[in-house]
Amino acid sequence: MKHSSSSTRLVYSTDSGRICPDCGQPLAACSCKAANAKPLGDGNVRVSRETKGRAGKGVTLVKGLPLDAIALAALGKQLRTACGSGGTAKDGTLEIQGDHVERVMELLKAQGFAVKRSGG
Repeated sequence: MKHSSSSTRLVYSTDSGRICPDCGQPLAACSCKAANAKPLGDGNVRVSRETKGRAGKGVTLVKGLPLDAIALAALGKQLRTACGSGGTAKDGTLEIQGDHVERVMELLKAQGFAVKRSGG
């Protein structure tokens, strides 16, 4: 059975990358509210270290950043470069591979964020 063109949508393009599900534009050029929505928080950025579900490998988590998806990805890139490790930005949370809690807290404080350490 063939699908009509109205029931299919583009999700990823090799030319422009990820596509916004609402407006159909590349995420970098998207101006709709879905891509620019800021997550709600209490104004404090929380930095923690976690190993649960990662086969014993530790990651540094940064939660509560009041940034949109594009700015969050850019900040993640800066932090990963400064720590010399990999990582990702998922669901409003930055994950940086390795135990870099102190370094990340210093970098975020230097950029003007109110930072708290959470966890052990």
